[in-house]
Amino acid sequence: MRVLVFIMVSLLMMQPSLSDECKTSKWGPKDEIGAANLITDSSVLAAAGLIKKGKRHGLGIVINPDMPSFPPRFTKLQVVQPNQHFRETQEDLFGWPISANDDIVQMWLGTGPQIDSLGHLGEHGQFYNCNMGKDFAAMTGMTKLGIEKIPPLVGRGVLVDIAAYLGVKTLAPGQVIEAEQIKAAATQQGVSFQKGDIILLHAGYTDATLDSNPKQWGASIPGISNAAAVYLASLEPVAVGADTWGLEAVPPKKGDKVFYGHVTLLKENGIYILETMNTGRLAKEKVTEFMFVLGQAKLQGAVQMIINPIALW
Repeated sequence: MRVLVFIMVSLLMMQPSLSDECKTSKWGPKDEIGAANLITDSSVLAAAGLIKKGKRHGLGIVINPDMPSFPPRFTKLQVVQPNQHFRETQEDLFGWPISANDDIVQMWLGTGPQIDSLGHLGEHGQFYNCNMGKDFAAMTGMTKLGIEKIPPLVGRGVLVDIAAYLGVKTLAPGQVIEAEQIKAAATQQGVSFQKGDIILLHAGYTDATLDSNPKQWGASIPGISNAAAVYLASLEPVAVGADTWGLEAVPPKKGDKVFYGHVTLLKENGIYILETMNTGRLAKEKVTEFMFVLGQAKLQGAVQMIINPIALW
């Protein structure tokens, strides 16, 4: 019996543990901001130099409480007039007949235009920089990798118009974007990639589908393959995004893992993901290079955040 136990223990010890397999971040074992480390004073100044016409565009779409989202996510908004039915009380408090509106919102922050923090998605309970979810993902908020840790994301944004490259208004539901197509589209459109970029892909899907067929928009996504995520990560961007509610194809390409690009980008490389970006105007005006500016709301411990980044050119 002792021999059997010894053999079993020896075999278990021979198996690599998650901690053995995990490689800590190149920015150090305590790093919590990932590819945001690539943003420097000089890179910000270079991005500012891309503003030639004084044009600006918000990359966040309007969030409608009825818009579809990944189940069970939802958005509910209530506008209230606190204590206005007690006019005398209001005048006593403020000395004049004040009228005011406030609002209450109940929502999942991963709805509509959003940024995923590095604590959003991992594998086997493990997240960016070898952090185990059980150690930092508390019910009251993450104690590591929270949205408040992300510094202002300011840099060179580039748009790769996949729809234009394929000669269509919009990609089809579930249509897969491969690395070769991203490379070819970039070459065709004169887009060069630089370390520290914010890379956005335009599929045309939200502009063409969200209003006309919201059920389809919420049920399927044209997006990148697992291999394309690896390619994009190799470019060393700060963030990768698209005009879809998820970056990867849904359903996934045969042999791919659904949403596994999130693991490649977030967990393995510390690269942020931007979803449901409003890229239609940039594509229409053939804007392929711009200054990208994002300062998200800093809700301590949050996993995701609704956003409206600004493109300037």
